Amino acid sequence: MANSDPEGVDGVRMTWNVWPRTKLEASKCVIPLAASIAPIRPHSDIPTLPYAPLRCRTCSAVLNVYSRVDFLAKIWICPFCYQRNQFPPHYAMISETNLPCELYPQYTTVQYTLQMNPDPNNPSNAPQLQPVFVFVLDTCMIEEELVFAKSALKQAIGLLPEQALVGFVSFGTQALVHELGFTEMSKVYVFKGSKEISKEQVLEQLGLRAAGRRPTAGYPKGLQNGFTNTVVNRFLLPASDCEFTLNSLLDELQTDQWPVQAGHRASRCTGVALSVAAGFLGACLPGTGARIIALVGGPCTEGPGTIVSKDLSEPLRSHKDLFKDAAPYFKKAVKFYDSLAKQLVDQGHVLDLFASALDQVGVAEMKVAIERTGGLVVLAESFGHSVFKDSFKRVFEDGEQSLGLCFNGMLEIGCSKEIKVQGIIGPCTSLEKKGPNVSDTVIGEGNTTTWKMCGLDKSTCLTVIFDLSSTDQSNVPETVNPQFYLQFLTSYQDPEGKTLIRVTTVTRQWADISVSTEELIHGFDQETAAVVMARITSLKMETEEGFDATRWLDRNLIRFCSKFGNYRENDPSSFSLNPCFSLFPQFIFNLRRSQFVQVFNNSPDETAYFRVLLNKENITNAAVMAQPSLISYSFNSPPQPALLDVASISADHILLLDSYFSIVVFHGMTIAQWRNMGYQNQPEHQAFALLLEAPQVDAQIIIRDRFPVPRLVVCDQHGSQARFLLAKLNPSATYNNATDIAQGSDIIFTDDVSLQVFCEHLQRLAVQS
Repeated sequence: MANSDPEGVDGVRMTWNVWPRTKLEASKCVIPLAASIAPIRPHSDIPTLPYAPLRCRTCSAVLNVYSRVDFLAKIWICPFCYQRNQFPPHYAMISETNLPCELYPQYTTVQYTLQMNPDPNNPSNAPQLQPVFVFVLDTCMIEEELVFAKSALKQAIGLLPEQALVGFVSFGTQALVHELGFTEMSKVYVFKGSKEISKEQVLEQLGLRAAGRRPTAGYPKGLQNGFTNTVVNRFLLPASDCEFTLNSLLDELQTDQWPVQAGHRASRCTGVALSVAAGFLGACLPGTGARIIALVGGPCTEGPGTIVSKDLSEPLRSHKDLFKDAAPYFKKAVKFYDSLAKQLVDQGHVLDLFASALDQVGVAEMKVAIERTGGLVVLAESFGHSVFKDSFKRVFEDGEQSLGLCFNGMLEIGCSKEIKVQGIIGPCTSLEKKGPNVSDTVIGEGNTTTWKMCGLDKSTCLTVIFDLSSTDQSNVPETVNPQFYLQFLTSYQDPEGKTLIRVTTVTRQWADISVSTEELIHGFDQETAAVVMARITSLKMETEEGFDATRWLDRNLIRFCSKFGNYRENDPSSFSLNPCFSLFPQFIFNLRRSQFVQVFNNSPDETAYFRVLLNKENITNAAVMAQPSLISYSFNSPPQPALLDVASISADHILLLDSYFSIVVFHGMTIAQWRNMGYQNQPEHQAFALLLEAPQVDAQIIIRDRFPVPRLVVCDQHGSQARFLLAKLNPSATYNNATDIAQGSDIIFTDDVSLQVFCEHLQRLAVQS
């Protein structure tokens, strides 16, 4: 993209930037009307206002730059419902030359800061709710892995803000809640790993029953550290107070000591441990931002959430098992995590999962709880691997590298009356708040105009799918407003505990397609459309039985090209696409081959992991997941983008592939030979040393800004790890046409069709009458 920041100040990108007027015309456009919104993405041009937003008394929309203002009568007219609203007294000085910030034309996005029930005698002394981190550590792993995990935890506790509250649960055959407030000796509460346990039972056993019954309005008089009951302070202490206790506890912590029968898996009660952590967080004050950070090293084999039996002869479920309904534990485990998700959403708390194991640990089952609470997920091979270590550290880091973790988010969407919301794909939960703008068809989290986001961060991005009301009364041109409006209102708590409200109001044009499609075509965003199609495909693969993703994508692409291509009927050679659409078929070609659609080579855990990130990241990042970027380095030219094609491989070039989850630095044959001979260490070959270094430097820049941290693969042509690159390239040269390939290039051993063949088929089918 020519524009270096396609998201702009508002953080909004749409599939179509000009919309057709009727539901029928919208369905003919094939690609749905959708917007991707990054609700709290930071930007230097967004002003922060120290007062509450002014809202319309009919539809609750917030005063914005598109409101019409009558300065004499001190009235503003809401652009959404046309209601006339009186300005309150503190806007008395308003005039054409003295505008409040939210009416400045450039401020389509503004942020408001709210004080939580300030103390009337001392307004600056507002109660600050400290964030809570409960670490849940799996002890059923080999000694070496546990050492890595414990050292990561110690580092994390050292990086936490001093006032952040910390709790600790460890689990193996049983779940143990550690009482950090009792420093004289190590004191733990043991929960049996084999049976389901309710929130009430957890509070009862920990002696927190009174804390569970709490007044919710305002802040009670005996408030301490954001709790109504000081009993909770036995388990949750400020990081500065319990760092020493926790470090000593971790030093003494051993791997799970319960004997494991030969030929059996260890007994691991992940589900109970997470239930217990969620249960005792239920004793916190409402509105406390809390995260359960689980470090899991293997599959759950005990109690609720079990994904496999203890017998090693029974393998973990594969995609084939799920497809044939031959995974006996899957549905029950998903149901358990679904109920855990509901509990966490009610409490406003987040589940983060750091899974490190050579086999699966159950990410596919836990996905529902992670995604609905807006949690983070990282999947690595070992707790000693840089993917885990660097990602885990990033969660707690401050400054430039900070993820900007925020809590208790709520998103409200307001739209012009012709527009309906079908739902959102992404890390949030529907609050089932009905209204005139709610569509009957549901995609993702729907049936509402308000969503809960327990956890959100700087990079959180949601996809909203819209619909148009089916009535055609808007066709009377005199009464029609040429524009429509959308407003995204996000309230959330920042890491310091302050409550902020971000309001983004955008407008776009209606187009009359029956007259001309020119405006519509120029308003198409290819990248956003490709990502939205990827997200809808992934969702359908998870929720619809027997859904054939490749066929569905192909059918939609053919319809799309038939509608928008220029051609003579039944003459494929006459087919051409407007430049505004020219990259779209290539995106769909790569999406069909990506890990989101082709699941046979991945485990259900990996697929679930990829999909969580696809649904959460911004459009630019999500596009790279489906269609990786390739950069070529050589002696005779500066680094430049290369075609994602096997023809880009050359003996005297280095390639850098970014597929989001992994970064591959690939050395051509000649380059690898020179490097092995040590030419780069000789003073006269300075240029070669710089050439070798350039892709490594660029790879580190990509890695530094990304979460989770991608895996770095450095490989040579014809080496075993070259497969990481070859799997992503267009197979324009295969063993069938190996005669055409250039000297020093490569071939791919596959029966997949190449992009060229794919496009020929597409043209032939699109022009059929």
